[in-house]
Amino acid sequence: MRIAMIGQKGMPAKFGGVERHVHELSVRLVKVGNKVTVYSRKWYTNDKDGKIHGVTIKHLPSIRTKHLDAITHSLLATLDAIKNKSDVIHYHGVGPSLVSWIPRLFAPRIKVITTFHSIDRKHEKWGLGARLILKISEWTACKFAHETIVVSRTIEQYCRDVYDTQTTYIPNGASECRPTKKTDKIKKWGLKPQEYVLMVSRLIPHKGAHYLIDAYNEMCWENSIPANKKLVIVGDGHYTDSYVKRLKKMAAKNPDIIFTGFQTGKSLSQLYSHACLMVHPSDNEGTPISVLEAMSYGVPVLLSDIIEHREIVSNPKFLFARGDVESLKEKLKWLLCSDKEAGAKQIKINYATVKQNYDWDNIVLDVVEVYMKQILTPACEPVPAE
Repeated sequence: MRIAMIGQKGMPAKFGGVERHVHELSVRLVKVGNKVTVYSRKWYTNDKDGKIHGVTIKHLPSIRTKHLDAITHSLLATLDAIKNKSDVIHYHGVGPSLVSWIPRLFAPRIKVITTFHSIDRKHEKWGLGARLILKISEWTACKFAHETIVVSRTIEQYCRDVYDTQTTYIPNGASECRPTKKTDKIKKWGLKPQEYVLMVSRLIPHKGAHYLIDAYNEMCWENSIPANKKLVIVGDGHYTDSYVKRLKKMAAKNPDIIFTGFQTGKSLSQLYSHACLMVHPSDNEGTPISVLEAMSYGVPVLLSDIIEHREIVSNPKFLFARGDVESLKEKLKWLLCSDKEAGAKQIKINYATVKQNYDWDNIVLDVVEVYMKQILTPACEPVPAE
């Protein structure tokens, strides 16, 4: 099959859960015999076309603004994918699916698949106008695609209730991660193994970094956190400069809060490998890849109690009330100061969960099954009626 991936910022993945998803999926689709083209935005990666692990990388321009970057790139990528006679166009995210009517109308032979990664319109960074467009995009993701994939049971239920659409649940995955004993990359931040709490995320409001900074600051003032435990926040903003400034202002008087910016490769591997705990305080998620990766590295995770997190970790000892700083403090104190045995037991459970339910090699087979089912289905009307 000739498969076009559209909607992601690019490949190789530098940051972003959708980008990691597309990267891992595309490499494995090539391994099982498909031809995959990933459309990249020129600003995101090196703008030279080429191949990565057999995946064709094609750079196209975009209007790089908060509201026009994704849609302009998706439009150009769609036209190019049609011209190059793709068998499948796979849109990632509801926003890019806004142009999915084009192949349905003008190239009905091409099968259109959309992955609904998150309910983007609920993210605080968007204003009223953008939220209206994203609401329309949700409708297109559910109605124009031959099949809609969702990465969480919550989104599956949402599509059923709001758009009367039956979707296919295929979650994000995590590669098998082997912890490293090397520490050369983390020394530049003054970090030592097992002496820091980790958060890995884009710095955007719904990811909840402000809850974690508040909780950590209060614990420091109350002398209720071990003296050798720092807080390390890995990631940066994306069209959220004012929010990032707010976070750094909150942390300005605490030298034990460290912002590393975006990290990949060996640096990120070492940060995961030597953390004593990972916290993910998000208000809204799909299936968080950073959490799955931490679990694969054998790092205990403390999560907000949103449904998407409870799909991954069911033990209430490792969940805190969403948006509740006092609840977060209580669980942090318990995990950092008290029950080490419970943490060690949960690490084993987490690792088994990732291997059983979130293995990329199994996930890619499920995606191929979706493609093949649609390709073997006779063409019908260009755009399905409601």
